[in-house]
Amino acid sequence: MTQYYNAPAQRGEYLERKRFFDKMLTIYGRKPVLEALEDHNLPCYRLHLAESNQTVGIIAQIMKLAEVRGVEIKFHSRQALSRISRNGKQDQGVAADLACPNHLLLEDFLANPPADNYSLIALDGITNPQNLGMIIRSVTASPCHGLLLPAQGIAAISPLVIKASAGTLFKSRLIHCDNLAEALEALKQRGATCCALSSHGENTLTDFRPQTPVVYVLGNETEGVSKTVNNCCTTHLRIPMHNGVESLNVAVTAALLAFREFY
Repeated sequence: MTQYYNAPAQRGEYLERKRFFDKMLTIYGRKPVLEALEDHNLPCYRLHLAESNQTVGIIAQIMKLAEVRGVEIKFHSRQALSRISRNGKQDQGVAADLACPNHLLLEDFLANPPADNYSLIALDGITNPQNLGMIIRSVTASPCHGLLLPAQGIAAISPLVIKASAGTLFKSRLIHCDNLAEALEALKQRGATCCALSSHGENTLTDFRPQTPVVYVLGNETEGVSKTVNNCCTTHLRIPMHNGVESLNVAVTAALLAFREFY
């Protein structure tokens, strides 16, 4: 028998699940989880523990904090926990699902964009956790409206990223998309100017005066913006350099762009 599905309804259910999980951030490691539970301003959805853990020391502290806060505790085999943490070698038998209310889907951002011209920073192939964390910290502290992150080709959110972000990851506005090139095309259709940063850009950042929303695209630390993403950008910018210096660290560049609205 052929089954017929209500496609719009299924699409709606899929997006609701995706919204839920994209606002959920799974962290791992005993100290990061303990620190997250100690911060009562940080919503914690669920605590995951390996059945093999001995309930003493820091594990006992983690369980006590979870119980006091009313956080659900789930026990798993080491193999199952490694699938949850996605890093069985470093999770130390502990993971936690945190709710980050400012993390959202690109569809939701496009449905309700800021009223005035906005700026976003998009990342293409930033694989260094330290750089990703520092970028998150700068963008969160700035007037920039958010950080656009594709599902693939970006460093995984890990304790290194959280540490480098100085904890700002939990309150940052991260906008998730499946494919960066497609996301840029969608933003362009809604009036945004997409700008690739490159040492070979034909325009300088100091001369760039956008009259539209703008998306600054930062590429891989060694290879720059990928060809596919670069082709989606209508403007190519460079930061004027002096004294023979060829380029800046990508996290420094992100900070300059994020605070550009102040100057």
